[in-house]
Amino acid sequence: MFSKSTRDAAPDLPAARKPEPASLIAEGVRIVGNLETRGDLHLDGALEGDLRVGLLTIGEPGSVTGAIHADAVEIRGRVTGVICARRVKLWATARVDGDISHTELAVEAGAHFEGRSLALVPPAEEAPALSVVAAE
Repeated sequence: MFSKSTRDAAPDLPAARKPEPASLIAEGVRIVGNLETRGDLHLDGALEGDLRVGLLTIGEPGSVTGAIHADAVEIRGRVTGVICARRVKLWATARVDGDISHTELAVEAGAHFEGRSLALVPPAEEAPALSVVAAE
């Protein structure tokens, strides 16, 4: 009477991705060494080392001395080293000394940037292979 029909059952949906929590490194905290996280990071402290993160926000008191690899970076503080990210925004208070490899770059008036801006080119779709036909 109350049995469940297998024909009426909804198909199994993939499990939702668990969101990664954001991390905060407060002003006055100094980290020496590399740091890696899949989640977001807000940095108001100082990091001496390489950083690999999803979304990075460097606050005005924050600083990084080392390489940054991220999906997106917003800088209000100081960076000395290379930045490689899809999206980069330098706010008016930002000070960056190093090259930036990016797909999108926004620089507010007043920001200091000394280095090279290198555009990342998304991989082109593969062109069809050429075929050679020999005629006799």
